[in-house]
Amino acid sequence: MSTKNFLYQNIFMELICNKFIMTTLESSQQEIQKHKANCRNLLILSPKIRYVGVINKFGRTLVGQLRKDVKPLFKPDEARNEFFVEATRNQLRKNFESSIGKTDYTFTENEKVNILTLSNEINFYYITFDKDTGIQELGKVIESAKKLVRHGQPA
Repeated sequence: MSTKNFLYQNIFMELICNKFIMTTLESSQQEIQKHKANCRNLLILSPKIRYVGVINKFGRTLVGQLRKDVKPLFKPDEARNEFFVEATRNQLRKNFESSIGKTDYTFTENEKVNILTLSNEINFYYITFDKDTGIQELGKVIESAKKLVRHGQPA
């Protein structure tokens, strides 16, 4: 192979790689914008929702939003650990899907806050509620959130 052909091949490969990287970055930015919009749409479902976040399978927060008047209960390192634990639980549950079916959602009651997690095929949504949220309101939010998270339908 001549030096000239080699240079052309390298330039061509570089152009293809750059195009792939740019397309991937644009796609990632579009996904982040979609997740941000979903978080906003979920947050307005109820004044009892404290926080909505999108977490990846490694426990990393992709986007998140607190209700305006809310003071976080977790310190930043506690939040990272909590999201890692939830991501691990979410991944472990997937191992049992063939036996018991897919998890629809999880709901955890704590002394100070209630936590809902909903998974789509890639990430999961972590939604916290004020402790005094009524059961009917929770049911309404859960159904709307499932439609938005899994099917992209407006909440």
